Amino acid sequence: RGKVLYANNMRGYGNLIIIEHTDGIVTAYANNKSLNVKEGEFVSRGQKIAEMGKSDSEIVKLHFEIRKFGKPIDPLKFLPKQ
Repeated sequence: RGKVLYANNMRGYGNLIIIEHTDGIVTAYANNKSLNVKEGEFVSRGQKIAEMGKSDSEIVKLHFEIRKFGKPIDPLKFLPKQ
């Protein structure tokens, strides 16, 4: 669960969503084709928040970041094991 802090276009990131979670964790999802959420909205795990695309990019890709208190951290620690 998290709160959408930002859902708009940002130069260099295209259509960007930033979500604030607990314990100082923030996730960012960039280069989306379209956004399905708005700033201030609460989202849940598994909810579709965007359509992946190539806004501000030459190819279809997703830029994903996790930060804790502003410092980047390895997302593999939070993703399910394959």
